[in-house]
Amino acid sequence: MPISIKILFTIFINNWDNFYTFHFQLFTMRHEDLFYVLALLKVEGVGDIVAKRLLSHCSDPAQIFKSKASLLNSIDGIGTVLIKNLKDKSIFLKAEAELRFIEKNQIAVSYFLDENYPDRLKHCIDGPVLLFSSGNIQLKNRKAISIVGTRQISSYGMNFCKNLIADLAPLDPIIVSGFAYGVDIIAHQSALEHNLQTVGIVAHGLNQVYPKIHKKYVHRIEENGGFMTEFWSTSNPEKENFVRRNRIVAGLSEATIVIESADKGGSIITANLANDYNRDVFAVPGRVGDYYSQGCNTLIKTQKANLLTSAADLIFQLNWDIETKAKPIQKQLFVELNSEEQKIYDFLIARGKEMLDIIALECDFPIFRISSILLNMELKGVIRPLPGKLFEAI
Repeated sequence: MPISIKILFTIFINNWDNFYTFHFQLFTMRHEDLFYVLALLKVEGVGDIVAKRLLSHCSDPAQIFKSKASLLNSIDGIGTVLIKNLKDKSIFLKAEAELRFIEKNQIAVSYFLDENYPDRLKHCIDGPVLLFSSGNIQLKNRKAISIVGTRQISSYGMNFCKNLIADLAPLDPIIVSGFAYGVDIIAHQSALEHNLQTVGIVAHGLNQVYPKIHKKYVHRIEENGGFMTEFWSTSNPEKENFVRRNRIVAGLSEATIVIESADKGGSIITANLANDYNRDVFAVPGRVGDYYSQGCNTLIKTQKANLLTSAADLIFQLNWDIETKAKPIQKQLFVELNSEEQKIYDFLIARGKEMLDIIALECDFPIFRISSILLNMELKGVIRPLPGKLFEAI
């Protein structure tokens, strides 16, 4: 680990009448880059997309502040007002303060051009330039799903969420959510119960916990997972921040699952963002007329989401049953099957390969029930799924 050396760091900007000096802890050159990126993000009129344009045109972040106005003005979307804002000296004071917070609290920082930046989020044009995180988050080459929904979760939604995560647990996915009331916290709790990594995407800086009542879960989540945000330590959980953070929830995962939702709200925004990112979206159907089922039913009706009745639906759609699993399932010499499983097993032995719908019809099981039974049988190693929703006995 590099030794911390306190040095005097001087920032000189071309065409300035004077220069400003700051003291801060500098570990490697990357910290210098981080300092300038932080400063850039505090420039009025600079968002993630504009910042990426500037960073892609300059050899390093510091160069942005040293470049001539004529060069900057040639970059698409960069005008005279923004160039003037780049000369605001106060941005460096803000960057220095945030850098001190990052170092003091050992906050991990992911830069959008670095290897440690989440792979899936790199493909999102509006992904954050910087991500701040705490805990032990390991996203590389891992299955990940986002689970979102209403803060007013019903017993139906709660049970579905718990059962879904329990059924998915053997595949060891990462569970991503927003650490809010309702569906979010149930998803995090269920992940913890099954020793799954879980990541909370928060709408504020990592110097606080919101809602405060969830503080009791922070330590356990950070042991196997953690928290991630684009917001600085000076950011509070403002309403607009929750809308912005939804793109991270959608962008980090292979699929977004909406458990319960009204016709409008953060969950629907997240689902639409996931669609924009060309990610799979799933929605749990509810009773017609139920307020917190309207959003899910509309997503399904308008073909913006796949119908989700069990873990098997998700696994089939994402082809997790075809890809290599984290822990290969081996058939035991003596497997105990219940009466339902035995009936299906005997049917497949007699018929060979068969489609899910035909199995349900011939064995007299509803589709939502057959999916769950087949998943359990697969985990026991007595059947295997094939492309086209076919199954065969092993």
